[in-house]
Formats: sequence, C-alpha cells, structure tokens
Amino acid sequence: MSIKLGKNTYGKNAVNLSKIIRHPDYHEFRQISVNVILEGDFETAHLLGDNSKLLPTDTQKNTVYALAKEHFVSSIEAFGLYLANYFASNNPQISQVRIELTEHSWMRMRFNGTVHPHAYSSGGNEKHTATVVQNKNGVEVTTGITDLLILKTTDSGFEHYIKDQYTTLKETGDRIFATECEASWVYNSSKILFVELFNGIRTTLLQTFADHQSLSVQHTLYAMGEAVLNKFASVNEISLKMPNKHHILFNLEQFGMDNKNEVFIATDEPYGYITGTVVRE
Repeated sequence: MSIKLGKNTYGKNAVNLSKIIRHPDYHEFRQISVNVILEGDFETAHLLGDNSKLLPTDTQKNTVYALAKEHFVSSIEAFGLYLANYFASNNPQISQVRIELTEHSWMRMRFNGTVHPHAYSSGGNEKHTATVVQNKNGVEVTTGITDLLILKTTDSGFEHYIKDQYTTLKETGDRIFATECEASWVYNSSKILFVELFNGIRTTLLQTFADHQSLSVQHTLYAMGEAVLNKFASVNEISLKMPNKHHILFNLEQFGMDNKNEVFIATDEPYGYITGTVVRE
C-alpha cells in the first residue's frame, strides 16, 4: 500500500487589525480579523523538509498590515480581493488563496442628535464576514453576518407537528421567536458595490423576520432567504443558521395566577438548531 500526501493548506490566522481612516470632519474606526489560507505546490516541504516554496506565515501577517495602509479603505470584501490577488500574483507555487475576514461592529456615539466625530461604542456581538477565494477558475466572494441576535414577541407559532409517546411540548399559536442568526450569501460577481449590497441585504433579512407570520423557524428561514434572492439579482444563493433561543412560558397556575404570554424562562441550552440554503433554480 502506497502512502502519499493528501490535500494540505497553510497560512496565518487571527491577524487582528485596527485602522483609523481620517476624513476631514470625522474619523472612521475599523477593526477586523483576517485569516490567510494557501493551497499549492508544497509537497517538498512535507516530504523533504524543503521550504523553498513556502512563504512564511509571519510574512503573510506582515503583508496584511502593510497592504492595509493603502488598500483597506472601503469594504472588507474589496480588501480581501486585493489580498487574494496579491498573494496569487506574487507566488506562482500557490494554486488557491482563501482570505477570510471578520469585521467587528463599532458605532460613532450620538449626543443630542449629533454624531460625535471620533468617539465610538461597541455595536454588540454582531459581525460582518467575508470570504474571498481566488484560483484558476476565477474569484468567488461570499459575504455574511454572524452573531445577529434577533427576537420578536408575537407573530410566531409552532403547531401540528409529530407527537409520540415522548412528546411533552405544547402547541402554541403565539410565542417569542428569538434566534442568533448566521447568514452567508454568494455573489455572482466581484465587481459590485459591496457596502450598499451588504446594508440592503441585512435590512431585508431583518424586515422579513419582523413582518413574517411564522409557523416555524424553518418557515421564516426560507422566507428570509427568498426575500433576499427576489430583491438582489447579484446573489446566487444564501445560507442561514437559526438556532432557537428559547423563552419558555413559566407555569404561574401553581400560584393561582394566569400567564397570558407575559412571563418566560429564558434558556440557551439545549436548543433547536435549524439551517437551510435558498438557491436559484
């Protein structure tokens, strides 16, 4: 039986970068984390210890910081495209470059209706993500959102499901619907207005979640994905992960009190985990 090297990659993860973009009347603060993942002709490094085709991961890290000065000036997608092309163009031994970017949310403070020019507060756990993959077949850009905690207090139910000897869950036509949503979508071009599209898609996801008369998490997940594909022709497909953040009605009857969907037990575990991808036919 012969032994050979299978698929392999290497790169630099968690290149954490903050940048101030100084505009005439305000400062723009950006905080991102970048992963660089390279595939290519690295067999001699594994088999012979020959490092002549390896670009050190420390050099990859330095490249991200150096290129950020002039080329991280707009969207994380545009910066990822520049990084991917730079690594691919300058290293013929590389067959594929994958750049993963995560942007942390910061918002300028507002006082008396006026936005402060250089003071920020955290936008919470929500993050903007992007992945750029460049190889011989071209470039693909995937954008997304993680840790988007959303909730609505009505217009959600769960009824008419399978019931067996172990079922204790009671049907309800009115419940709290809460989830920590993760969404990612694939663009059909790399020459688009990434900032405008991201903002528009995010708004569409939120508005659909808020307005949809939900019969299940699956029902709303599909509606959210469908709304994005209907509105944005530049999106080929969208995937969503929507784990339940349960709010369980507390039994007040034991105290002789009615609970008209007012008091709940908030619990994170165990939780339902629902995923789905909506695609164009």
